[in-house]
Amino acid sequence: MQADNDPPQAAETPAENAEASSAVESTIDPWEELEADVAKWKELSLRTAAEMDNLRKRTAREREEAIRYANQRLLEELLPVIDNFEMGMQAASQDTSSMIYIGMDMVRRQLNEFLTSQGVEEIPATGNFDPNLHEAVAQEDCAKGEEGRVLRVTRRGFKLRDRLLRPASVVVSKLPTPAEGGAA
Repeated sequence: MQADNDPPQAAETPAENAEASSAVESTIDPWEELEADVAKWKELSLRTAAEMDNLRKRTAREREEAIRYANQRLLEELLPVIDNFEMGMQAASQDTSSMIYIGMDMVRRQLNEFLTSQGVEEIPATGNFDPNLHEAVAQEDCAKGEEGRVLRVTRRGFKLRDRLLRPASVVVSKLPTPAEGGAA
């Protein structure tokens, strides 16, 4: 045990502190520090290059999609005009030898060619009802056949390439319901 009159242990001198810190600094090689910085910046540049490549690809894909579907709005607004034209064709079809019918038929063929050239195709409205392509406007009892078959089209539907412009409005078959109630 120390006596009360013994001097306390002296703290390290500044020279000893400098030697200790230089010993720590000498264990960290400046080349290793530089190599770590180079590795960090190299990883950052690779990541940035990958992000730029992804941005370039996404932009090209969005541009291509915008070009493919640029006319979608115009075509959607043209469909009611085509519907009205088809109703006029039905009325004119009573006299297929008239010049009005012949002229309207030529216009109809031109419209169909135009739609095809724009990538528009009519949705087939035969077979089973598909809620992704058809809109059921009514159901009718059907003794023969199965339930859920398209019986007739009330308004044609169209797709622009792989996008739905307008679903086909159809009447769908259903099985007849058994008579309710019994003997009264």
